[in-house]
Amino acid sequence: MQKLSLRAVQKLTCKKRDAWWTVLLVDPVATRLVCLFARFDWITPNRVTWAALFVGLGSAGFFLKGDYESLAIGAGLYHISFILDCIDGKLARLKGNGSVFGGWLDYVFDRIRVLFCALALMGGQFLRTDEPVFLLAALVVVFLDMLRYVDALQIYKMRMSMRSKIEAVTLARQAEAGVKEEDQKVVFMEDLLRENPLAEGETLKAAAATRPGQPEVIDLHQQFRESFPWYARFRHALLRTRIRPHLISGIEFQMFIFIVGPLIGHVLVTTAVSAILLGAFELVIMFKFWLSTRDFTRTMERLAPDSVPTRAGSISPHLQAGRHRRREGDQGRPDTGADTWTGQDDPYSHDAPYLQEHQYSQETRTEPDGWNAQVTWMDQRFPAPEPDDDPGFQPYPHPYPAEPEAQDTAWLPRVPTQPHPGHHHADSGQSWS
Repeated sequence: MQKLSLRAVQKLTCKKRDAWWTVLLVDPVATRLVCLFARFDWITPNRVTWAALFVGLGSAGFFLKGDYESLAIGAGLYHISFILDCIDGKLARLKGNGSVFGGWLDYVFDRIRVLFCALALMGGQFLRTDEPVFLLAALVVVFLDMLRYVDALQIYKMRMSMRSKIEAVTLARQAEAGVKEEDQKVVFMEDLLRENPLAEGETLKAAAATRPGQPEVIDLHQQFRESFPWYARFRHALLRTRIRPHLISGIEFQMFIFIVGPLIGHVLVTTAVSAILLGAFELVIMFKFWLSTRDFTRTMERLAPDSVPTRAGSISPHLQAGRHRRREGDQGRPDTGADTWTGQDDPYSHDAPYLQEHQYSQETRTEPDGWNAQVTWMDQRFPAPEPDDDPGFQPYPHPYPAEPEAQDTAWLPRVPTQPHPGHHHADSGQSWS
């Protein structure tokens, strides 16, 4: 096999944007090792991933000892483990033998390595100093590492969801406008910036607008750039060296805790500072994502006004209709406490004549005709919604099951009340025992 060009390997395998720790301290070594490993067919990306895990577990073993020499060796092994972790992806891109399983394996092994190293590092310091704060630090490290990656995956999922909704609406509008299917497309500003990382957003948008037949550029980060105009200049200055603006990510968080802290002999202080910086940058990412959702809402209101609810934040009107609700403005029957109510004081005069005609006394309510009249009046007063007005609505069940006809129970003999044992019987004056 001929010798590989280092510059060609760097251009093919290195990311356009990466963490500053990776760019400055990992890539110079990793790309040279990739050129070496690529010569051997038995060195596959998955095997390199396994090697990174075993070296990382070895560093955890040295962290557990707790003395400075062991901490220094553990820090060196952790850095080697991270270099191997970067080599597996570069080797897969170079040889084209990456797989979905390999990506999953790399992600899971990274979490396992952080978990064991955090427990070993903080546990070793706890055994040496007997300070419980190191146990708390271990929980904080594991929690923040999990939170960082879970939050990143969830934000990515939400961004893809917003893009897919915008794409569906935009393509539907283009189809209605008579655009041919092969000419239908959606252009996002983030895609243009990814292809031209050093270009200005407004310049790319203006250039796209001048092209004939070019669709509108959708910008889901417009409000963030308008609120922080200096961010574009800061981003361009970093991208010239391939460093991404996210200066404190999960990578720097791990490197400071498992490499810098053990080497300088201040594990707890380094962990606290790294946790604060990571939390601050995560809040910035969340704020940026929140602004992006606002841009998404405005874009959807402009592209498809009918698909955006106009009563957002209020209760839908159809939920206020039904048997379980009075009609709008109905104050209901006044609570007079009397057995007979004619409805004369009812603010709805259309009910009063009917109520005056059917006096709902205590005796009337016990008669079948009176009861049926009450039920009819209640059905009119509290109508159930139509199926299309309230889908899935089930009215409250009737308190008494419907019978084919009223049964006369006057002929049934009265059953005397049987007293309980030990209670005094009122009629006989005797005590049942």
